[in-house]
Amino acid sequence: MAHPYWPLYDLRVTTPLLEIRLPTEDELYCLLALADAGVHDPATMPFSIPWTDVDPPRRHRESLQWWWSQRAQWRPDDWSFTGAVFVDGEPVGVQDLGASDFARRRVVSTGSWLGRAHQGKGLGKEMRAAVLHLAFDGLGAHEAHTCAFADNGPSLGVTRALGYEENGHTVVLRRGEPARSIAFCLDRARWSAGRRRDISISGLESCREMFGLEP
Repeated sequence: MAHPYWPLYDLRVTTPLLEIRLPTEDELYCLLALADAGVHDPATMPFSIPWTDVDPPRRHRESLQWWWSQRAQWRPDDWSFTGAVFVDGEPVGVQDLGASDFARRRVVSTGSWLGRAHQGKGLGKEMRAAVLHLAFDGLGAHEAHTCAFADNGPSLGVTRALGYEENGHTVVLRRGEPARSIAFCLDRARWSAGRRRDISISGLESCREMFGLEP
C-alpha cells in the first residue's frame, strides 16, 4: 500500500479515456489554473454555489480550503470523495461522489466540473459513468442522485443518457434570482441494465471502512 495512513490516495477508477483519483497537493494547483482558464460561459451559472464568480486570489484560497476540508471532515458516516479527472496524466476536471449514513442508506450523490477546453468530447459522461461504477459496483450503492439547473443542457444530457429518471425539482436562488433545479435518481436496476465492463477500480479494499463498510 503506497499510502497506509490515508489509503484513499490509492483508490483509482479507470476507463479507456480517463482516470479518477484524489489529487496530490501539487495537482491541486493545476486544478486552480484549470478553473482560471474557464469552466463555463460567464453569462451562465451551472452551480448552486457560484464559486466561479469569486475573483482570484480569493477564489484560489477558498478553493484550497475547500479541498483541505474534504480530507479533514471525512467520516465513515459522512464523506465526499472528490476526485480529480485525468486524461493522459493531465487534470481536466473534478468528479465528486458523496454520501451520508451510506452503510445504512446506500444512497450517493454526484457533482462535477470540467475545464472548458475539455468540454464537448464526451468526458462529462465518461467521468460520471466511472464514478457510478465506483458507487454501484465498488461500494454497493442502491441509488445515485444528482440535480442540474433546467437550463444546463449538457449536464441534463449526460444524466438522461446514463439512465437517470427525473424525480422532482426545487426552486433556488441563483445569483439572486429564482432558478429551477431538476432532481434525478438512478437506481441499481437501471444502472445494471446499462453497466459497462471496461471500467476498473483499484485500491478500494484498503479503504472500505472509510466509506462505512466492512473491511
